[in-house]
Amino acid sequence: MKAWFCHNPVGVDALQWQEVPTPQPQAGQALINVKAASLNFPDLLIVQNKYQFKPALPFVPGSEFAGVVEAVGEGVTRVKVGDRVAAMGGTGGFGSHALVPAEKLVPLPEGMSFEQGAAFLMTYGTSQHALLDRGALKAGETVLVLGAAGGVGTAAVQIAKAVGARVIAAASTDEKCALCREIGADATINYSKENLRDAIKALTDGKGPDVVYDPVGGDLAEPVFRSIGWRGRYLVVGFAGGGIPALPLNLSLLKGASIVGVFWGDFVRREPQAFAADMKQLAQWFAEGKVSPVMDKTMDLKDLHAAYARMGARQVTGKLVLLQS
Repeated sequence: MKAWFCHNPVGVDALQWQEVPTPQPQAGQALINVKAASLNFPDLLIVQNKYQFKPALPFVPGSEFAGVVEAVGEGVTRVKVGDRVAAMGGTGGFGSHALVPAEKLVPLPEGMSFEQGAAFLMTYGTSQHALLDRGALKAGETVLVLGAAGGVGTAAVQIAKAVGARVIAAASTDEKCALCREIGADATINYSKENLRDAIKALTDGKGPDVVYDPVGGDLAEPVFRSIGWRGRYLVVGFAGGGIPALPLNLSLLKGASIVGVFWGDFVRREPQAFAADMKQLAQWFAEGKVSPVMDKTMDLKDLHAAYARMGARQVTGKLVLLQS
């Protein structure tokens, strides 16, 4: 097998393209012939040793990918050789093959390509868990999605519309705002041009959003939390903006609002039945055309450094997918 290996987590430039013997699955594992892998923001952090999950060295990055089951280890009944699957391996996706615990594999829904499969599981799973489980978003409520043109952001816009919510999408350029409107957002805010608090107030008749979906963090968090509605739910999804905000807790008291953490990876591990139900619902929505991954572009896996550079420069809209050459 060939893969990008991280021997020293000091950044993208230290990754090395290497050929090694293809591993064989042990008990409970499956060997996946990787067809497509998507790039997520945690993939950028993990090779810089800045992510909460720190794998043993050396490792192959790539948390979300899709492919074909090539072999299974002892005791594996969940999947069989030849199955088309998506994987949430945490690592391993940026190579020709990956070993994955069988419980972390999900069959690809009918009609879903490998490219779509590699862009679906984590982003849509995260947004489904965040909005509907942790945020209890209901039809008729208003949700503000920050970083709305990114991978989890576009998924959040689509899922919120699927349940009948009103969506305000906030992004950093006019082009990204236009994309958000194309996929269903009811209103948009370009927070690089507009005063965020004034725009939120105008778009909610002064009431504020019922739910805030925040994968960005940084300097946006406090002004948005100050704008949230009564009994609002502020979903802490990630910190793509770079900084972890420190919110004054008196704001939660004054708004009767909740700050709600979203850790999808641990949710999957701790609540497998709830996760399975989420995947069933998402597969149904995909079949109905209500959700579908928004693709930024596809690139060759060997161009991983360029893909990382595109993500680091905040140029990605939707998902960037890497394909085997």
